[in-house]
Amino acid sequence: MASTRFKAGRISIEDNPRQGRPKFQRTDENVQKITDLIKENPRTTLLELEQDTGISKTTIGKIVTEDLKLKKTPAKFIPRFLTNEQKLCRLSTCEDMMEMTRTDPEWKDKIITGDDTWVYGYDPETKPQSAEWRGNVFGHSSPSKGSDSKKRTEKWTNGGWILHHDNARPHTAHLMTSFLAKNGTQILIQPPYFPDIAPNDFFLFPKLKAVLKGRHFDTRDDIIEKSPLALKSIPKEAYKNCFDNWEKRWRWCVEARGDYFEKF
Repeated sequence: MASTRFKAGRISIEDNPRQGRPKFQRTDENVQKITDLIKENPRTTLLELEQDTGISKTTIGKIVTEDLKLKKTPAKFIPRFLTNEQKLCRLSTCEDMMEMTRTDPEWKDKIITGDDTWVYGYDPETKPQSAEWRGNVFGHSSPSKGSDSKKRTEKWTNGGWILHHDNARPHTAHLMTSFLAKNGTQILIQPPYFPDIAPNDFFLFPKLKAVLKGRHFDTRDDIIEKSPLALKSIPKEAYKNCFDNWEKRWRWCVEARGDYFEKF
């Protein structure tokens, strides 16, 4: 303030120079600059990006959400590093799946998939500090406490179905594989560390848990009652879009040569 400045020995009555309105805009150069910084450090914040680039936080926010189509994904969902053997396994599986879509236009009506997930008595909301800027990257959901998927029993009687489940030990045990082979059940294989291309992991469980997060359940029966209601609240169209997205993810995985894919 003026009185404070004069007491400090200042004699000029002119105002201090002001920075003025930022001249930075959503140019291709700035979009690329933000993209490079996020790739270098996915946990960076808008404030840190503003400090590193001099671009206003408002403009950076629009670049991140509108131009790059990114959103925050909790760190616990970031997948592990893959070995070359695991990448080749993912690549081979996705190529087989893509071939299935070309030879069988009715494949979506034949797939039966299921998995288990934990539903906690209380699951706190994710802290913002554990979030990273990510595109279409997905990772592991929680371990299983109760199954949230039911098999369509009518498919069993006519044999016109394909089973897709994870590679948990009960599913890959000799007793189980022999049983499925005896009954002529077709298997859609899921390699290890494949949650980004498993419908339950990238679609169903996140939607289920988004509804249940932050809520307290006193008993197991209360969880059993509320979980199906949360599942039924998901529109049928969303399930259809999930299978469409599933097919796209196979192609993205092939383009990434079996690695996890990032859609920047």
